[in-house]
Amino acid sequence: MPIMPRAPSPPSRCPWCGTDPLYVAYHDAEWGRPVADDRRLFEKLCLEGFQAGLSWITILRKREHFRAAFDDFDFEVVARYTPRKVERLLADAGIVRHRGKIESTINNAQRACDLVDERGSLAGLLWSFEPAPHARPKTLTWEVLRTMGTTPESTALSKELKRRGWCFVGPTTMYAAMQAMGMVNDHIETCDTRAVVERLRRSFRRPG
Repeated sequence: MPIMPRAPSPPSRCPWCGTDPLYVAYHDAEWGRPVADDRRLFEKLCLEGFQAGLSWITILRKREHFRAAFDDFDFEVVARYTPRKVERLLADAGIVRHRGKIESTINNAQRACDLVDERGSLAGLLWSFEPAPHARPKTLTWEVLRTMGTTPESTALSKELKRRGWCFVGPTTMYAAMQAMGMVNDHIETCDTRAVVERLRRSFRRPG
């Protein structure tokens, strides 16, 4: 009797992504992969701010509508939004209709423009808060990750952005953004994607 090949083992993933196809795709192909593009970084900061008090899957399901509503997070465009535009956004059921978060996105777009004028890029400032390797856990398990809602680096980044007039950029929100933009690799040790992200981070050219 011929030996039948074994069925391939299912991929091992971080527990937080569950089985929702949209969440799984985000985990496998986006979360933790390093990003240096200013517009995409601005988007991540804004969406993490909108996520406060909600689940990330809620934001992920609305992300394409957010992109359409906020001109693909082109902060030079968003910075010029008028009060009339705010009212239109508050009537848009496709996004999170929270006046404070909408107005903070416009404010943060203006602050992002200021930052680009001063430093040349948003990415350069954000990546300057990347943790040193020795500051990271030696073994990142699910149990360890669940204790890391904030870090000294996310707290420092939050303080710097607030000093510059940004809103909805608390330490927890900033750590979530750091995870999403690949400033840290928080795929746990048993996750198959961790090694992929680590290779990308090694070859990534940090913004100056």
